[in-house]
Amino acid sequence: MKQHLSLCYDARNNSFLSKFMRICHPKPKSNLLSDYFSLLQYSPNAAHLRHLHARLLRTSLFDNVILSSKLLLMYSRLGKLSPHSLRVFLHMPHRNIYSWNNIIGEFSRSSLPHKSVELFLQMRHCNQPPDVFTLPLVLRACAACGSAKLGVSVHGLCVKMGMEKSLFVASALVFMYVTFGKVFDARVLFDEMPERDSVLWTAMLAGYAQHEESMQALSVFRQMGSAGVALDGVVMISLLLACGQLGWLKHGKSVHGWITRRRLILGLNLGNALIDFYVKCAALGYSHNLFDKMPERDVISWSSLILGYGLSGSVGTALDLFDRMREAGVKPNDVTFLGALSACTHTGMVERAYTYFEMMKEYQVVPELKHYACMVDCLARAGMLEDAERIIDEMPVEADGAVLGALLGGCTVHGNAEVGERVAKKLMRLEPEKASNYVMLANMYAGAGRFEDAEKVRELMKERNLSKLPGCSLI
Repeated sequence: MKQHLSLCYDARNNSFLSKFMRICHPKPKSNLLSDYFSLLQYSPNAAHLRHLHARLLRTSLFDNVILSSKLLLMYSRLGKLSPHSLRVFLHMPHRNIYSWNNIIGEFSRSSLPHKSVELFLQMRHCNQPPDVFTLPLVLRACAACGSAKLGVSVHGLCVKMGMEKSLFVASALVFMYVTFGKVFDARVLFDEMPERDSVLWTAMLAGYAQHEESMQALSVFRQMGSAGVALDGVVMISLLLACGQLGWLKHGKSVHGWITRRRLILGLNLGNALIDFYVKCAALGYSHNLFDKMPERDVISWSSLILGYGLSGSVGTALDLFDRMREAGVKPNDVTFLGALSACTHTGMVERAYTYFEMMKEYQVVPELKHYACMVDCLARAGMLEDAERIIDEMPVEADGAVLGALLGGCTVHGNAEVGERVAKKLMRLEPEKASNYVMLANMYAGAGRFEDAEKVRELMKERNLSKLPGCSLI
């Protein structure tokens, strides 16, 4: 009993303590249910929850489906979804749709979404029919698992059960198809809905923005305004993403002004969206100012700014931010290292680039093609063409056009026709329709005095009907 009391006192809540004391004495059952439910709701830690779990078993109140469902939910909220919540569910003597939705929902939002799908199949096997709250959870689990085939099957079940027009189900279907990159299918579902709420509108807007269909996203936003849909911070995040993709600084500033006038809290999601927008529009002063004002920053906040400065050539600022980030105890990710490597590339800081590239192992960040492209570009610009070629040969994956193109560009600048010829031939096999590769090789031959070879490359371009497109600007 002393241990129980100490746990209650630790909660520093007199109401909590009084309820715990009441369950230790005989009471009418209705009052007990209410007290236990409240104690479960406000359990301060997993140890206390286990004590309540034991009391429920001893008093046979575990048989009550409401209390046992609440128990599994609270285990999950305290980070004990597997195995504690799952064990509670599997040992429940009685289950209803609320119990099934709880466990399926908790797994669909966890790192084990496939378990949510398994439980749904078990639910079907137990002849428990799903409702309009079950199906959205399963659809989101399918999206998290990347199982498009299963998602389409669940969509078929929605139609069969007549639930596809439910706003809850429709929003989840749009989200799922957007996640699978099937934006057209999501739009068909959206257009077929007889009525739409703010969640459905926001899902469609976000889908277009996330797949870089910016004009379509802005069109949906205008329709939202005409339909009188209330706007919020989630809508603004998608709108900023679309404006950033188009480079529309003026429009994005208007969104920022709307956020300021509505006095929306500059949380991580909204703050990061604003930083990312200003970085894409090359307004680094605005993004840095926002960064300094954010009450809380995560790896995305730091990485967006570092990458922005790295790509713009502001090397000192980018690398200083990288060091500050590490001092703040924030673990760099793949985008952070891309920003640092890009900064090194702009100034030919080969040794420092090698340092960051090796540091990726320390943080368990696996180098991707974009990181190799930065390293190759850095070495190629510095004239270390053989070293760059060796990195390409030692890559665990096959080099793409960006990696080989970086080396070819270095060969053109430094007039190394021998390495350039090898690289250009690989590029022509990889990207036979890209005219710029042929042009660089021809120019390299001409610079080395190999005019006959240069002419052969130009003739090959004519045979393949290739021509280099002139450059253009959005300004």
